[in-house]
Amino acid sequence: MFPNSILGRPPFTPNHQQQQNFFALSPTLYSHQQLIDAQFNFQNADLSRAVTLQQLTYGNVSPIQTSTSPLFRGRKRLSDEKNLPLDGKRQRFHSPHQEPTIVNHIVPLSGERRYSMPPLFHTHYVPDIVRCVPPFREIPFLEPREITLPEAKDKLSQQILELFEACQQQVSDLKKKELCRTQLQREIQLLFPQSRLFLVGSSLNGFGTRSSDGDLCLVIKEEPVNQKTEARHILTLVHKHFCTRLSGYIERPQLIRAKVPIVKFRDKVSCVEFDLNVNNIVGIRNTFLLRAYAYLENRVRPLVLVIKKWASHHDINDASRGTLSSYSLVLMVLHYLQTLPEPILPSIQKIYPESFSPAIQLHLVHQAPCNVPPYLSKNESSLGDLLLGFLKYYATEFDWNSQMISVREAKAVPRPDGIEWRNKYICVEEPFDGTNTARAVHEKQKFDMIKDQFLKSWHRLKNKRDLNSILPLRAAILKR
Repeated sequence: MFPNSILGRPPFTPNHQQQQNFFALSPTLYSHQQLIDAQFNFQNADLSRAVTLQQLTYGNVSPIQTSTSPLFRGRKRLSDEKNLPLDGKRQRFHSPHQEPTIVNHIVPLSGERRYSMPPLFHTHYVPDIVRCVPPFREIPFLEPREITLPEAKDKLSQQILELFEACQQQVSDLKKKELCRTQLQREIQLLFPQSRLFLVGSSLNGFGTRSSDGDLCLVIKEEPVNQKTEARHILTLVHKHFCTRLSGYIERPQLIRAKVPIVKFRDKVSCVEFDLNVNNIVGIRNTFLLRAYAYLENRVRPLVLVIKKWASHHDINDASRGTLSSYSLVLMVLHYLQTLPEPILPSIQKIYPESFSPAIQLHLVHQAPCNVPPYLSKNESSLGDLLLGFLKYYATEFDWNSQMISVREAKAVPRPDGIEWRNKYICVEEPFDGTNTARAVHEKQKFDMIKDQFLKSWHRLKNKRDLNSILPLRAAILKR
């Protein structure tokens, strides 16, 4: 990502680079003191000094020499350090008086922060990186499972396959995003040494296209953080770091203070747009649940891709504008395939509860899809028939007023009575935390527009049996 950057050098030598992996999260939690350290690392110290001068050993990998940036080698000590006693200078890295680690505290607000640092080292304190960084686990880069695409026996099915093959995310696209993630993780660990950066969403769940944005989840601890206070504070530091240290390689970084705050930015090298959130743990878990479904049956991915393209073309695939998120659309497709008279998909959470338990530690969740063999369905419907059936199901059969879409249960279930579901136009259950993934659809006008598009597209496609009647293929392929 940062080919000429002093701070953007690969975190490992070429022999070891592929062994670092984006699923490797130690269950170690981030402490109160270390979160405060990040603020002072950014404001009061050269960030390069946050990298220890010692060799670190990552799991079974041979020791790797990690040093300060060449820009700072040989630099004299800062003038105000010269008068410190020798013990004081050593104390910056190995203080016997360092406060004990206190886990699971929130990031302190500004009024508390002034009392958080040891007074003597308020200006130049740098945390002990040797004790902070957990060991990396050696996990190979995740390659897509090879599956044979379904045979197209009619024109409509052939059009769906051609669109899929032209637009599906390539391994090279995924590797570009993974390289960016690796470089950014190294940069962010200068602020939060114990953090891990995960690639999530469509880039990794099997339903990505060549133009898919990259979604990143910065994990500070394996427990919820307050998105209004903690997450915003952490992302403010990350945003400042991107603006000041990485402006030559990242463009347009923006801090979006939404319900779940994010930092949006663009990588100049790969030209990929990224959204970065903090501790959206459920997003990591559902990435691998969807990945298991994506490779469970060979009609799933082509069908999902064409439906996402169709929804985007008709302006009903944008949660920020009050319509359906891509995640909700995918769950709607999976639900439809589960509820056919002869199902094409089961509920894998019911069949493999131990593999998709919310209690599984994050550094193990990537293994779950590997434990699920392909599903053999007796349903032999073509892709064209399935696309028509999907549109018809939500246009005429599904009861929007009283039913909730549940992939976890593999059926439509009665709406719960809680506030999360009351007076909502569309209810799609998140398979892990039970929230409503379609809560963005909160205006009747937008809901009516979504329903109307299902009905109109079903009628058009049923009459013409030509994908161009509901989705101009040439334009869709050009967008990738």
